Amino acid sequence: MKIFILLIAGCVIGFVFGENVAVLAPVGDAYIKLLKMLIVPLVFFSIISGVTKLASPKEFGQVGIRVIVFYIVTTIVAAAIGVVISLGVNPGIGAEGMLGTVEETTSQAYSFADSILTWIPENIVSSMAKMDMIPIIIFAVLFGVCIIMVGEKAKPIVAFIEAGNEVMLQMTNLITDLAPYGIFFLAMQLTGTLGTEMLAVAVKFVVAIYVALLVIMLVFYPLVCKFMGRFSPIQFYKNVGPALMMAFSTGSSNAALPMGFTCQEKRCGVPEKIYSFSLPLGATVNMNGFAASLGIIAVTALELYNVPLTPVLVIQAVGMGLVLSIGAPGIQGTAVVMSAIMFEALGLPMGMLPLIAAIWPLVNIGTTTVNVTGDHIGTCVIASNLGMIDKKVFDQKNMDK
Repeated sequence: MKIFILLIAGCVIGFVFGENVAVLAPVGDAYIKLLKMLIVPLVFFSIISGVTKLASPKEFGQVGIRVIVFYIVTTIVAAAIGVVISLGVNPGIGAEGMLGTVEETTSQAYSFADSILTWIPENIVSSMAKMDMIPIIIFAVLFGVCIIMVGEKAKPIVAFIEAGNEVMLQMTNLITDLAPYGIFFLAMQLTGTLGTEMLAVAVKFVVAIYVALLVIMLVFYPLVCKFMGRFSPIQFYKNVGPALMMAFSTGSSNAALPMGFTCQEKRCGVPEKIYSFSLPLGATVNMNGFAASLGIIAVTALELYNVPLTPVLVIQAVGMGLVLSIGAPGIQGTAVVMSAIMFEALGLPMGMLPLIAAIWPLVNIGTTTVNVTGDHIGTCVIASNLGMIDKKVFDQKNMDK
């Protein structure tokens, strides 16, 4: 409630004072920096801790591989949904040439093999310094598996990892307590600098994104719950509601992790050895909402520059939605960077970046909520398929716990 009240207050003040609120922008930026500060150590300790809770490398293969495959498949579907919705809404039609024209795309060759090679950590310290998340995750998983293989001799390291994980969760709780105030200043900054003419141009773009997100939340995810997880979608949404509210209010997948852990254990009946691995991993690599948005951004940009949409470009937009959403930090501020990389790959100018930067706070809460929902569905589906979910806890009627 405090977050909601301060969000509305920030919007009102931003509209009243306009660009004068820019003087307070550093306060909102400071809150974002605090969230970014958490990402590397939180993911590092959480993933190692989750892997070490698995009894053996065989059990890791049983759980970990299923989780990873589930995340990849659902991300591809989400990106495809975004592209299909954007082809129906056509956000850029009617505004062709607004940002200039491109006669022909000269998309650069994209090598999937080269991308895979960049995921292998050449220098883990350098990867941490650059917040290059995929190499960090790979190192953390390998480190955890080796701890399991070493056994008794590695117990001191396990104790250190567990302590480090608890410390990072406590730090996350402290920083997320500042969420209402950080969101107040971010909302004020957004509404104070967003011009009305840009709002008019962006309406269809925002509508397309939210239509895609609603299709994922209300159609795709319930089907996954029903047919892959064999549990009630309505009960699932009730169980993970607090975590989704945290994601919606903060716009951060990582900030929703502590509440997510609580929901999985006390409301879904999933064991810690599953959710302590799947949720931190999902907060980094499972960005379904973001993948759908990237598909829409690609189609919109191609339309704005009056580039004919060919099947190859459409498939490439889906592929870029998958690849670029993997490893994107689970906090605000990554959309512009990822979009720039995609425009470069599609051979498009960067003229749409200011528009994305301006409207992204409006859609970030939606994409983040879809991202986090996907993490929790994956966790529950894998636990259900392995017979590790406590049905009595999941189906409980008393949701006060």
